[in-house]
Amino acid sequence: MINDVLPVVIFVDVDDTFVRSYGTKRIPIPAVIQHVRALWQQGAELYCWSSGGAEYAKESAAEFGICDCFTAFLPKPNVLLDDQRIAEWRRLLEIHPTNNVMENVEDYRIKLASLSSLKSDGR
Repeated sequence: MINDVLPVVIFVDVDDTFVRSYGTKRIPIPAVIQHVRALWQQGAELYCWSSGGAEYAKESAAEFGICDCFTAFLPKPNVLLDDQRIAEWRRLLEIHPTNNVMENVEDYRIKLASLSSLKSDGR
């Protein structure tokens, strides 16, 4: 079964993903907040990250009531040390919060499985 084979690990950005800022006002993006909560309820492993840092990510998630959905809070990296370029990673989807969002975790699993079959090096 796909559920047992493909865990879904999702990194969720803060700014302009689940909250927009207009001056000093912070405006939630309800569809993304609901999607994050639904993915968590369906068993996705979620990490919240931001170029503003881990504490900012945690405070933002708490502000909009989704802190409990995340496994951890991280800063976005400045350097990625890996033997593969990101474009070569297996099972990696880049999703803009307003485009191509899947309905549920199973949809992500199916899409990830199709990506995995396209790579042949087994990494």
